[in-house]
Amino acid sequence: DVQLVESAGVLVQAGGSLRLSCAASGFTFVDSAIGWFRQAPGKEREGVSCISDSGDSTSYADSVKGRFTISKDNAKNTVSLQMNSLEPEDTAVYYCNAVDYSRSYSGTWYWGQGTQVTVSS
Repeated sequence: DVQLVESAGVLVQAGGSLRLSCAASGFTFVDSAIGWFRQAPGKEREGVSCISDSGDSTSYADSVKGRFTISKDNAKNTVSLQMNSLEPEDTAVYYCNAVDYSRSYSGTWYWGQGTQVTVSS
């Protein structure tokens, strides 16, 4: 079975840091691009950051650029999102996403269950 398991969410103060991790299994992780999305109450899910299958290429939403860093460990089947200088606007449920390109060019999408991150002011 495919699994994407995010680390437990926490409550942090504004200005603080948090590292989210996502452990993957059940699909070809090394051939998968991984992304983090988030959804705040009353808002649509938005992309936060993504990393290529090799880990050589990353991208970030403008709102988190310079504060968040994504990394991928193909040996451990894990991806992490280091979040610094957190702001109350970062409060959301964070989802780990994988797009497995091992079987098709369009890729097969998988989602984690999500983890709540709350940043207090």
